[in-house]
Amino acid sequence: MALTNEKKVSGTTYVAEDIVLSILSKLPIKSLKRFSSVHKSWSCLFENLIFVNMFRNNLLSKSRSLYDGVSLILNQILEPYHWNFYLLSGGKFENKIKLDFPSLFHIPHASIIRILGSAINGILCIYDYANYTKAVLWNLATDEVMVIPLSNFSGFRYAYTTLHGFGYDDVRDDYKVIQHVAYITYNPLYDGKGDTFWEIYSLKTNSWKKLDFDMPARYTDTDTDAYLNGVCHWWGKTNNKIYLVSFNLSNEVYFITPPPFENVRDDFDDNLTVLNGYVAMISCYRNTMSFHISILGEFGVKESWIRLFDIGPLSCIDYPIGAGMKGNIFFQREDGELSCFDLTTGTIEKIDVKGEICQMIIYKENFHPIAYYQEVEAFSLALQVLFQCMILSLWVIVLVSIYLSCMNKLFSLLNVLQFKNS
Repeated sequence: MALTNEKKVSGTTYVAEDIVLSILSKLPIKSLKRFSSVHKSWSCLFENLIFVNMFRNNLLSKSRSLYDGVSLILNQILEPYHWNFYLLSGGKFENKIKLDFPSLFHIPHASIIRILGSAINGILCIYDYANYTKAVLWNLATDEVMVIPLSNFSGFRYAYTTLHGFGYDDVRDDYKVIQHVAYITYNPLYDGKGDTFWEIYSLKTNSWKKLDFDMPARYTDTDTDAYLNGVCHWWGKTNNKIYLVSFNLSNEVYFITPPPFENVRDDFDDNLTVLNGYVAMISCYRNTMSFHISILGEFGVKESWIRLFDIGPLSCIDYPIGAGMKGNIFFQREDGELSCFDLTTGTIEKIDVKGEICQMIIYKENFHPIAYYQEVEAFSLALQVLFQCMILSLWVIVLVSIYLSCMNKLFSLLNVLQFKNS
């Protein structure tokens, strides 16, 4: 009789533990937390090294489909106000192309160029970090550039705007940018009264809209941000506590999630990124030459942070930059070179780029024009106007018909009365 991994125990079916762990390791963290009450051992799965290894392997294997045909964009600073963008491709990033900035940023010694969020459907949002008054959407494949207009408060003498996120609203098929505005009302009798609020930009309407709620603004000591599936993320600070702020561009709802760490020292770095479909945090203490990767399972739930990788100490590491393709973590070496750590194999490879790298973005080419979204919106508005005109015309026809019918009856009545009188 053939042996199986199943046997009857007290009238129920018993499934071997390794099969159960294998099935559970393929589930997202949110589902694992939800099922933790089913069985006592399921409440502490991430304390089981066998399960953790299975979960890691499944997470890293997802990268094969997520990152097909993608490249990397590096934002490099050579000296103050001197920036380079590079496009890296190839199996070992051997192909390197220097990119030319849009003309708006061709002002020497005047701009600190940053990429906001991610490259979404081939579109970058780049801006001047020095004053936030210059921002564009840029499609590298078509070299199309669209300047984001200033809001009513941007550039105002007593207003300070800070861009927080760029992303795609899949419900409305629209690209959006969110910014925080700190506005000071000047009064010579007082020191000044401050007011803050949020605005969101829509590419379709090419306009800004004020939001009717408040949420924690970006923590000034960390400028990392991330974007995943229609949600923008950044580190915010309120009541002297740091939180991960997650803003949904479609329903304009936000969540705040406490970080997995507490009592952070000054020598602590945390880089917000996306790792194979999860919001992730790469953290390290600068003097330890080690770093840790935690992923978030559910917005608003501190306990859903899972510390999944502990790496190091590495003798050459300076600081991590972000997560790349296929489970690669990029970091700056002490000698200034860029290197890549493979989470699957544990190997380190040097990338032929030297100099301080402040940002790394995953990019996939897309020839879809940016202006298409405004053209679609204009066409939609034109159709709405046409439809309203047609409805109005029908109402006019109906009213004229009623009027003519009434007049016809009135004339008939007058003729009858005139006939009787005669």
